[in-house]
Amino acid sequence: MMMIKALLAGESWISNSTHYKGFDSFTSVTYHTGHAPLAKALEGSDIDLTFMPGHEVPESFPRDMDALNRFDVVILSDIGANSLLLPLNTWLSSQRHPDRLELLADWTLNGGGLAMMGGYLSFQGIEAKAFYAGSAVERVLPVEISRFDDRAERPAGVRPVLLREQALGLDLSVLPAGPWPHLLGYNKVAAKAGTEVLAEIDGDPLLVVGGAGRGRSAAWTSDISPHWCPQDFSDWHGYRTIFTSLITWLAGGHGTPVREAAAQKETSHV
Repeated sequence: MMMIKALLAGESWISNSTHYKGFDSFTSVTYHTGHAPLAKALEGSDIDLTFMPGHEVPESFPRDMDALNRFDVVILSDIGANSLLLPLNTWLSSQRHPDRLELLADWTLNGGGLAMMGGYLSFQGIEAKAFYAGSAVERVLPVEISRFDDRAERPAGVRPVLLREQALGLDLSVLPAGPWPHLLGYNKVAAKAGTEVLAEIDGDPLLVVGGAGRGRSAAWTSDISPHWCPQDFSDWHGYRTIFTSLITWLAGGHGTPVREAAAQKETSHV
């Protein structure tokens, strides 16, 4: 089996703090990432994960179909729509630029695998700033996105419930027996008709999968790392099972379907 090429975009942030000490004050800046639990879970699998931090997305996220076709799966995680819509040449110089939300939707419909993971800047997000409602990306995701702040904070913790072990070819039957660890929140969405909800949280969808043209899409509505996803959850063996199975399914259940199709097309013209 060939390696599945997956792109994880987002999952980083920069914090600017002001420290007050009597008459005086100073500021400090720290940089953080949240991709490590997923990267660790995928170690030793057939998935080759490329991590693109949030601050690199406006300039480095693929700008055309050829660049997207280097990947089988694209994962948007805690990165708002504006980071895709507003590269520097558009924001600062008023230059036209491809709409990467439309591009990503077309790529998915043509056979790509698209997932959105939850967070404060996923789906519609905190203060509705993630801004995916009504977008081309929403059209190909298996869920309907609220137009309002969609966070469901559950600080006391809530255990997800597995509704079905298999759906649309995604097999989670090897998950560990027993209750899942607690999660501390999620984005509140609604599953679209014709999709499958494999797991729910507090009565709302947690893991939803569906078809999108020739491609596949998925929504995981909680975090893949803190704060909504505590270390107890990411250390749980089921975490690795869920995300290796999900990414493999998004890729079509076999290695690099998009790139293989492109290679076959090139061969047919030789």
